[in-house]
Amino acid sequence: MTGGAGISVHVQPRASRTECVGIHGGALKIRVAAPPADGAANDELCRFLARQCDVPLSAIQILTGAGSRQKRVLVRGRSVEQVRKRFQLE
Repeated sequence: MTGGAGISVHVQPRASRTECVGIHGGALKIRVAAPPADGAANDELCRFLARQCDVPLSAIQILTGAGSRQKRVLVRGRSVEQVRKRFQLE
């Protein structure tokens, strides 16, 4: 098991459903079905990443950009390569 992967994420809140839609400016672009108010979009992003990367919710941490669309997220227990593979970005 690895320490963790720090990945760049571009979040689009208020989408019709939560999904990864590819790469945007070098970051993983994820649409989330939650508004940006009261941290709801961040919570939905963390739940989505935990499900997709098959890690517990506690393994996901927003490192920077909690109030921005551009975020840096730590996925504990996965390497960058493993995360990219989960989203079929290799």
